[in-house]
Amino acid sequence: MNTTAVGRYSQLETTRSGPLRRARDGAALTIPALLPPSGNSDSSKLTTPYQSVGSRGVNNLASKLLLSLFPPNAPFFKFSIDEFTLIKLTENPSLKAEVDKAMGSVERSIMLEIESIALRSFLHEALKQLIVAGNVLVYMGPGGKTKVIRMDRYVIRRDPMGEVLEIVIKESVAPSTLPPDVLRLVAGEMKEDEKVIDLYTSLKRAKKKWEVFQEVKGHKIPSSRGSYPLDKNPWIPLRMSAVSGEDWGRSIVEEYYGDLTSLEVLSKAIVQGSAAAAKVLMMVNPNGSTDVKDVSRSESGDIISGHAGDVTVLQLEKYADFRIAAETRQEITTRLSFAFMLNSAVQRNAERVTAEEIRLMASELEDTLGGLYSVLSQDLQLPVATLTQYRMEKEGRLPKLPDGVVKPSIVTGLEAIGRGNDLTKLDLFLKGIAELFGPEAVAENVNVPDYITRRGTALGIDTAGLVRTQEEIQQERQNRQMQEMTHSLGPKAMEIAAQQQQQ
Repeated sequence: MNTTAVGRYSQLETTRSGPLRRARDGAALTIPALLPPSGNSDSSKLTTPYQSVGSRGVNNLASKLLLSLFPPNAPFFKFSIDEFTLIKLTENPSLKAEVDKAMGSVERSIMLEIESIALRSFLHEALKQLIVAGNVLVYMGPGGKTKVIRMDRYVIRRDPMGEVLEIVIKESVAPSTLPPDVLRLVAGEMKEDEKVIDLYTSLKRAKKKWEVFQEVKGHKIPSSRGSYPLDKNPWIPLRMSAVSGEDWGRSIVEEYYGDLTSLEVLSKAIVQGSAAAAKVLMMVNPNGSTDVKDVSRSESGDIISGHAGDVTVLQLEKYADFRIAAETRQEITTRLSFAFMLNSAVQRNAERVTAEEIRLMASELEDTLGGLYSVLSQDLQLPVATLTQYRMEKEGRLPKLPDGVVKPSIVTGLEAIGRGNDLTKLDLFLKGIAELFGPEAVAENVNVPDYITRRGTALGIDTAGLVRTQEEIQQERQNRQMQEMTHSLGPKAMEIAAQQQQQ
């Protein structure tokens, strides 16, 4: 096995060629700038699609995923305590409250750090790359430095279980940005007019760590050698849809490539046909009495001699064919709108569409993203929270939390969908009882305090201290009865109340 970074990059490029070609084909139908052909970012050489459904769908789905995975002004994770430690803590309720308070403070500090480094803009770009190409590499370095590396700039190797074994990144940097010791290392091999130089970063998985080094022009940089803990690797490889035994993932655009290609072909045909149909050509019968020069030179409202039957306008007479193409295009557009969760797909074309109908269709579309949430929660959300916590602990801005005892757990995405479904079922259950049997049946048969607790859980709200217990409700009722009796009976009620307290 070649031990140089450039050698390993060349070897692993062969397994990337197929997925990269599919990703570029998908980008050409959606947002070509996300993955230009042959790495060329020159906008003058990028293709321009004839339809915008692909680009609208990618931007819309990326925005929905970003808001769901990383909601603003709300933590997407929480710290949970090891179960056995929790049992010990529950023996002292006041201690548990203090621990919860301390963990809440740490959560808020981490969220404030994530907001301060403007991570959302990079995550939005990464999500678009995932939707179009199916693969992307995110780097979260020291000081909040973040980079998004598209799949034509790195190679990866995984084991049959999908665990990452090796990553090699190729970056083109200006020689002036390299440290002096690196420039001295390659001084004899650089040309005077060389504007960019390839910097390779190699990461290999060992038993309990990641080993890393960098290389320039075949020379390993001594100062770049280092290691990361297994769960603290700042290079986060993401893939949208995993396929067993493959190093690279598949994208959502690839799954709908057939519809996108058909829509592009039909849109191109309709646009070009419409342009041809819009061209106006006047034809004059050469054997008629109308003079061609009189027709071409006359202005609107002029009077010329001739016969109207001598002059005709060229028509394509392709209306029926264009109508079939337009109807097919509309059908494909509707399917793609559902796939990319565009709002136009949720609301049907009708004069009256109820709010309940829109809510049910939107909920159904949201539920289809459950598979994406399950992957991204472990591959993206958890590393972002873990790496931010690790960096702040190393910089002394957070207390060191005990390993294996306090762990971050994700509270948005898939879990939020599950909670939303529970909430919908609870509300429909209560609404159905009221419609079938009346409000009295709800009051007689439904345990309202238990319903309130379950509804708070479905919304992700801790009801402890917020919702009154049965004992507190009973005490409040007794106090209210005493006040009413005192108000109605006066001093006599006070004597009765005093006697009851003595008994």
